[in-house]
Amino acid sequence: MTSLVGTLREDWPGVYAKVSVGLDLDRLARDTGALLRCRGIKNAESLLRLALVTGPGGMSRREAVTWAELLDIAHLTDPSLNDRLHQSCDFLKAIINHLLAAKAAMPGMDCAGRVMRIADGTSLSQPGSKGTDWRIHAVYDLDRGGFSHLEVTDKHGAEGLSRGAAVAGEIRIADRGFSQAKAIRHFIQSGGTEADTDVIVRLRWQSLRLQDANGQTLNMIDILQGLPEETRIADVPAWVNDGDGRPPFKIRLVILRKTQEATEATRADLRQRASRKQRKLDERSLIAAEYIVLATSLSKEIYSGEQILALYRLRWQIELAFKRLKSLLNIGNIPTKTKEGTQSWIYSHLILALLVDDLSQDFLEFSP
Repeated sequence: MTSLVGTLREDWPGVYAKVSVGLDLDRLARDTGALLRCRGIKNAESLLRLALVTGPGGMSRREAVTWAELLDIAHLTDPSLNDRLHQSCDFLKAIINHLLAAKAAMPGMDCAGRVMRIADGTSLSQPGSKGTDWRIHAVYDLDRGGFSHLEVTDKHGAEGLSRGAAVAGEIRIADRGFSQAKAIRHFIQSGGTEADTDVIVRLRWQSLRLQDANGQTLNMIDILQGLPEETRIADVPAWVNDGDGRPPFKIRLVILRKTQEATEATRADLRQRASRKQRKLDERSLIAAEYIVLATSLSKEIYSGEQILALYRLRWQIELAFKRLKSLLNIGNIPTKTKEGTQSWIYSHLILALLVDDLSQDFLEFSP
């Protein structure tokens, strides 16, 4: 992270200018309780700089206070810096929200009046933990090439389409963790009658309670087994009963038959996981392993099954964004053990990630 520390030292005015556009950082620090009294830290700008060098910059607390002393940025001890960072969580979170709001106000690319966004989440673990301790919930805007929503929760924060408000004309793409009937209904109805909002969500075979046009129950496994063997892509109308007493809502099931190699790989993975967890594998899961099933609210007259599948494959963009967070910014290598310390660590990384998104767009838009 030496190059990043150098950037935060030599090119800091440019970095700070990106963060502070339209924002009174000192007032924000006071309002969030991060800097009620300076006492060793000159101002909110210095506090933000210290958060960045001890987060994505990779400096230890001791290295940071020495560095800050030499550059006359701040004059404080290791424990004092630790306390300051613990108090800065709301301050850093507010900066993230400001950067996201600024990004949302920028004009996007013309995509036939639709906004393509991907929803997903990634897990982080505390030192010594073998499971999930924190989750970053994100929405990635394909038009603008960056995150449009970021939210940090503990391990109890479930994935859902409700994280990140829809915008007019949005098509939100999501994986199987987002296949909840009530959330799908709410999202596709959130645009009202004047601005469509639609979804493309991958399903598990047991995700939704399905019906046909006559209200008769549809069984996903029966649908899959009833497909002709030569069928590669199927498009099946269905209605979803979300159990809240309202009439079922209509969707399309876009079904892709996998290759034999992909099917066997999925089945081998299912058997391995069942063996590891010492559970009996449901035979229906082995049947469903042959297919990719997507639920979408998009019209068949406008979007063919092939187009729906092509749009779903764009999910790799958010996977790459998470990979950059973990492999390049090292957000997953959490060194802290306290809740506030970890939040400060995560938020400072997300601030840098948003700045990197902006710099990348500046580069892409620059004419050779």
